[in-house]
Amino acid sequence: MASSTAQIHVLGGIGFASSRKPNHHSPRTVFLGQRLNKTSPLNAAFLRLAKTNNNGKRYSVGPVRVVNEKVVGIDLGTTNSAVAAMEGGKPTIVTNAEGQRTTPSVVAYTKTGDRLVGQIAKRQAVVNPENTFFSVKRFIGRKMSEVDEESKQVSYKVIRDDNGNVKLDCPAIGKQFAAEEISAQVLRKLVDDASKFLNDKVTKAVVTVPAYFNDSQRTATKDAGRIAGLEVLRIINEPTAASLAYGFEKKNNETILVFDLGGGTFDVSVLEVGDGVFEVLSTSGDTHLGGDDFDKRIVDWLAENFKRDEGIDLLKDKQALQRLTETAEKAKMELSSLTQANIRYLSSLLCVYVFHFCTFYSVLNDKDFSFWVPVYLSLLPQQMDLNTLRPP
Repeated sequence: MASSTAQIHVLGGIGFASSRKPNHHSPRTVFLGQRLNKTSPLNAAFLRLAKTNNNGKRYSVGPVRVVNEKVVGIDLGTTNSAVAAMEGGKPTIVTNAEGQRTTPSVVAYTKTGDRLVGQIAKRQAVVNPENTFFSVKRFIGRKMSEVDEESKQVSYKVIRDDNGNVKLDCPAIGKQFAAEEISAQVLRKLVDDASKFLNDKVTKAVVTVPAYFNDSQRTATKDAGRIAGLEVLRIINEPTAASLAYGFEKKNNETILVFDLGGGTFDVSVLEVGDGVFEVLSTSGDTHLGGDDFDKRIVDWLAENFKRDEGIDLLKDKQALQRLTETAEKAKMELSSLTQANIRYLSSLLCVYVFHFCTFYSVLNDKDFSFWVPVYLSLLPQQMDLNTLRPP
């Protein structure tokens, strides 16, 4: 998670307590606070950058200054992203400008050339599909030959450049973007929201990525941070970040299963934890299974029922489809705490459907929504039995 870091700046080259000629090739160390055999107020007031000469005597070349900087943690997701920081010694999710804890990983350009990022971009996606970029994480750091299937599942045009890299075409402004550039715009919004929340400029971050990301994808993620004006201090595997959140780094010789169901992907990883070291033993999952797929099933269920009752196909109307999608997502979220959700849409026709949890389960309960297959696939290389799993 995120925390504050300290940078040490030398303010001058003045020596304070040395009567010997310094050895400029000796190693340097930083001493915090006051030395026991010195009571000078100067020692207590400054950090002192010290050198050691050949005779083992220390001398100062400070003083130095410690500058605290906020380092945020960013979960750059396929469909939604989040940013967190340490506040009062505890990790806190930063609320964005819209007052939400998560920000849709969506970037759009209007016909007038205006750029929209986050929820406002997501809301106009149905009426501006060719210029609205979502699920860009699927393309980052990959070649066009690797994303043939993914490119068919998005509404915008994915093209190949001269080097075989992925480019995203934006006809509204007549420009082609790399996936890193779109992700950078999402990162920029997250950081801007964090800066306002913390009342402090944020320039450094730790970013999480799926365990299956290769070196090219990880490098591209860091490049996205650089484009956004961020220094990415570290790239951390998402299951490792989850393990840290549960405090598994304090345990010895634990083997754990991380079940990560996100907005666009479902990942299962087996990790071995010991002495603060995390090792990903195996990983499996479905890169096209997540909350968005749940929403689509609810939309299909609603559209089918409405067509049966009213004889109107809502899927052919872009604005109706957008309202339907937002309603489906809201119903899904309500079912996290309730057993049923009342779905109201197209109020002029007074259409109300009661969507039960059992109905939600039934629309997902088929071979396309099998969660246990990836779990078994992740356990198989380790010769582990599913029955041995227990909650933390």
